[in-house]
Amino acid sequence: MSTSPTLPAETLIRNTRARVTTSRVKVLDFLLGQTASLTHHDIQQRLAEDSGIDSVTLYRVLDWLTENQLVHRIGGADQVWRFSAGAGHQSHEHAHFQCTKCATLTCFTEVKLPAALALPEGFRSQEVDYLIKGLCPRCK
Repeated sequence: MSTSPTLPAETLIRNTRARVTTSRVKVLDFLLGQTASLTHHDIQQRLAEDSGIDSVTLYRVLDWLTENQLVHRIGGADQVWRFSAGAGHQSHEHAHFQCTKCATLTCFTEVKLPAALALPEGFRSQEVDYLIKGLCPRCK
């Protein structure tokens, strides 16, 4: 795939040394332009029909982007996955805030996290999820 000029999304995908596809570029480019984490449904609706990406393809692309650490997948209190991309979003080591009224989930990459947890002997942490629930500025 070659576009002119090269989109940041295309460069990020190319850096994985995997195949650059139109679907991967469109989805990642879209997510890089968002300020909030979005569900699969939200992404599909906002990309609209002109993207040519069906539901199954979108699931596969989101899985691939997550596996390659180009997007961050967050499980909300409502058990729905949300996806985000951009500076600081690839790492799971940041807090998340979910509005209890509108369900918007926001990554707080600048919020200082508590010190590492001391787990019992034999346990090793791979990922810690910090989810703060409350009202967002729009809903308060």
